[in-house]
Amino acid sequence: MTEPRTETVTLDGNPFFLRHWGDESLPRLLLLHGFPEYGGAWESLAPLLADRFHCIAPDQRGYGQSWAPEQVSDYATGKLVGDMAALIGDEPLTVLGHDWGAAVAYGLAMSRPDLVDRLIIMNGVHPVPFQRALAAGGAQAEASQYIHYLRAEGSEDRLGRDGCSKLLNVFSSRMDMEWLSGATRAAYVTEWSRPGRLRGMVNWYRASPLMVPAPGETVEMPDLPLDRLKVRCPHLLIWGMNDTALLPEATAGLEDFAPDLTRVEIDGADHWLHHQKPQEVAQAVLGWVDGG
Repeated sequence: MTEPRTETVTLDGNPFFLRHWGDESLPRLLLLHGFPEYGGAWESLAPLLADRFHCIAPDQRGYGQSWAPEQVSDYATGKLVGDMAALIGDEPLTVLGHDWGAAVAYGLAMSRPDLVDRLIIMNGVHPVPFQRALAAGGAQAEASQYIHYLRAEGSEDRLGRDGCSKLLNVFSSRMDMEWLSGATRAAYVTEWSRPGRLRGMVNWYRASPLMVPAPGETVEMPDLPLDRLKVRCPHLLIWGMNDTALLPEATAGLEDFAPDLTRVEIDGADHWLHHQKPQEVAQAVLGWVDGG
C-alpha cells in the first residue's frame, strides 16, 4: 500500500491535517470523506489515481487530526465549504466527494464554480433531490431515521462507549463491512477517540437544515433557491447499487440541476464502494476524465 505524505496546514487560522498522493506537478484532485471516516479513507483509491492526479485528502472540520470546534453553529455548510475553498486557493481543480463529503463538494461546485472544473460524487446526494425524497416520507425517509439518533443530545457519548462499539454498529448497518477489520479498524477507532472528535462529527448532522420526517409522516418541501443550486461543470455520479442508507430515489431528477451529468453504477458494492471496489471506482473516474 502506498503511504501518503502528510502535513498540517493553517486555514483561516485553524489547523487542518492533509494526506497527499501523487506528484505535486500533476492536476489536483481534492478527496472529501464523509461520516464517520477521515482522510485515511482514501488509502485504497488514491494510489490508483495518483499517476494522473495529485490527490489531496483533508481530515475535514471535526474529524481526525483537524480542527474540531465544539459549537454546532461551527458546522454550518457554508463554513465547511469555506474550509475547502481556503484549501483550494485560486486555481480550480477536480473535486470528489463521498457521503457528507459530497455535500461539501456540491456546495463548492454551486457556490464557488470558479474553483471546481469537474465534480465527482460517490454515493452522495444533491440537497434538492435528497430533501424531496425525505419529504415524501417513503423508503428514503425510513432509511434516514438514524439521523434523529445522531442529532440527539449526548449521541457522541453513546457512540464512543466500549471502544466505539455503537458507532461501529451504526457504520455497518445492513452493509458489507469486511473491509473494516484489523489495522484499518484500529486506525478508525484511534481517529474517533481523539478528544472532541465524535462531537464534531455528529455536529455535521445537527447543523444541517435537512428535514427528516418521523416514520409514516411527510414534511412540506422547503422553499429552496433552485436557480443557485446548479452544477454547471461536468459532473460524474458513481453509485454503489447495494447502498441501504442512500437509495436511488435520493438522486431522482439530478439532471435538472446538473445538465452535464454522467451516471456510472458499480454492482456488488454498497455505500462503501471506495473500500469494496476501488479498482472499479478508479476505472470509472479515469475513463470519464479521459472521455470528457
